[in-house]
Amino acid sequence: MNYNWNWPIFFELAPTGGTYLQALLSGLAWTIATAALSWMLALAMGVMVGVARTTRVKWARIVGTAYVELFRNIPLLVQMFLWYFVVPEILPTALGDAIKQIAPPWGIFVPAVLCLGFYTSSRVAEQVRAGIESLPRGQSMAATALGMKPHQVYRYVLLPTSFRIILPPLISELLNLIKNTSVAFTIGLLELVGAARSMQEFSFQVFEAFTAATLFYLLLNLVVLRGMLLIEARIAVPGFIGSSLAAKKTGALKEVVTT
Repeated sequence: MNYNWNWPIFFELAPTGGTYLQALLSGLAWTIATAALSWMLALAMGVMVGVARTTRVKWARIVGTAYVELFRNIPLLVQMFLWYFVVPEILPTALGDAIKQIAPPWGIFVPAVLCLGFYTSSRVAEQVRAGIESLPRGQSMAATALGMKPHQVYRYVLLPTSFRIILPPLISELLNLIKNTSVAFTIGLLELVGAARSMQEFSFQVFEAFTAATLFYLLLNLVVLRGMLLIEARIAVPGFIGSSLAAKKTGALKEVVTT
């Protein structure tokens, strides 16, 4: 059976309105919005939980550990279904009914953001914890000797330095989050995969639809990766784990000085 390639299909009108290319671009916009808001939530929650796991307060460490183990060890697809189908049912009746009455796509978008945000935050929390614990104890002891309170030690000493160390794995986590947004298609969000699936169902051009989606994912991740690498090079501190770009700049500077 021969497949009939039809690359101009992207400029044909889709049943949902506009061209198929416009539908894919709309899916890309939903992917970016979902990933951006989920990353903000994941970073905020991950820092708080990661800090809680390194404090001397026993109950904070227990709560932080329970949080990480809960969200990290349940499959993302299961969590997506729980946030969308189960959470509104276990909330108070009035609140649950109000959530279920939110019109699509916002009624789907919000659970997707919450699911991806909390799931990713458990992974970010472990990276933050590892970054803080990798620092020499002398840093926190010196800050305490200067009269800083515990929250000041974290804010001004430990977190700024540890973030420079854990930035490479954080970049990988952000790229994973962008790809994980495709799971939101299972609850009806027409992000990039959902738009590609809709295109192939209406046009029967499956290879064209998913080739375009693949290229969009690739370009988006390459842009994000390049931007994060520039940030990594800019904030790198000599003597700590830094980017290869920063190392090249430092080496070039030394060569200029010596000559």
